[in-house]
Amino acid sequence: MTEWLLEGKEGRIVRLRRWLDGLLPHDDLLRQVTYRRLWTSILISSFGGQVTMLALPLTAAVLLHASPTQMGLLTAMEILPFVLFSLPSGVWLDRVRKLPVYVAGELLLAAVVSSVPLAWWLGWLTMPWLYIVAFVIGTVFTTAGSAAQIVLTQVVARERLVEAHAKNALATSGAEVAGPGFAGLLIKLVGAPLALLVDAALLVVSATILRGIVVDERRAVRHDAHFWRDLKAGVRFVARQRLLVALACAVGVWQMCHHAAIVVQILFATRTLGLSEHQVGLSYVGMGVGTVLASIWGDRISRRIGPGPCLTLGFAVCGAGWCLLALAPADRWGVSAFALMLLMFSAGAVLVFINFLALRQAVTPEPLLGRMTSTMRWLILIPAGPGALLGGWLGEHVGLRSALAFAGGTALLLALVASQVPVIRRVRELPRPESVDDWLGAEAEVRDSRLGTN
Repeated sequence: MTEWLLEGKEGRIVRLRRWLDGLLPHDDLLRQVTYRRLWTSILISSFGGQVTMLALPLTAAVLLHASPTQMGLLTAMEILPFVLFSLPSGVWLDRVRKLPVYVAGELLLAAVVSSVPLAWWLGWLTMPWLYIVAFVIGTVFTTAGSAAQIVLTQVVARERLVEAHAKNALATSGAEVAGPGFAGLLIKLVGAPLALLVDAALLVVSATILRGIVVDERRAVRHDAHFWRDLKAGVRFVARQRLLVALACAVGVWQMCHHAAIVVQILFATRTLGLSEHQVGLSYVGMGVGTVLASIWGDRISRRIGPGPCLTLGFAVCGAGWCLLALAPADRWGVSAFALMLLMFSAGAVLVFINFLALRQAVTPEPLLGRMTSTMRWLILIPAGPGALLGGWLGEHVGLRSALAFAGGTALLLALVASQVPVIRRVRELPRPESVDDWLGAEAEVRDSRLGTN
């Protein structure tokens, strides 16, 4: 009896391996069982995330008739936990296993998005309720999101991080191609609040898949651990890395632009262009197409021109998309411009993040990954809240186009400035991590300073 005739689990594994042999190169990451499970989980949760990405703001804009300022506040509430909790969560993550945190985060997200249709059914749904939901979502992303990024480094070799992030973006792009159209149709059929139940169900499936991943995580037990000293050591590590500081500044400005634009783009689509919820969902397919293109070509572009210049290119592509929509007429050409903007934004964002994440992870020793990740997320999202509030204020008091023009013009200026910064422009390959001995010396220095001996 050949392998093809095997029955049960073993037979399915053999057939899957044979199928992969014909589809994937021999060294492809998806041949690794652990990474394949992680990638599948990302694909499933991303598909559900497309529902929430449309349903939550549409619930606010259409069902609750939110103003641009309220939309800005809704976005800011999701960002606030990053500012409040990122630094302490990094210290905590360096002391615990990351995979269980990741799994718990998926389950908590399922519970909180389920609360929206429940509140709507009971007649309790208000903007303050959505503010609380956004705050909890942001809190989960602050902790479990950082844990997820670290889990990837435990599954994939560091020299293949750009490739891994590109493949993760490809998983997301698959969801972005099919998800928005499905989400728009679902919202049309059952309403935005009830559509969130689909995301909750998919998050539970994602968590179930993650629980089956085996990660060899080595955590050294330190008897001299001290919360504030460890936190300070993590911040000091980032502050001493010129590359990390430059990346934090550049991506922080990009986040400000992004959140200024995202606050008004749904309002622009529904109120200026007159699109229905289903039409908005179909337009968001453009975002998936952009992500697919950048996911396929992003790793090649990064290898060709270098991670630093590729990051800068991403800023420029996003900025051009926002400027395009700011100038678009309120007719069918404007609808096309809206879809094209989403395509350009997603393509640019993939180019930004596959390089940004790989660069910051490559330069950091394993014992500091949690604190580095949380510190960098804290730094880049500090400008995001003001950006969301500014976008909402401009949209309400000056016009929706003004917020888009601000985002696009600032992003293009950022790309120009970043292209002239040597520490970014000259990065042509992933750097090697700092030695653990150097990191231990930095912690000793922090310890001495607390004792007043340094």
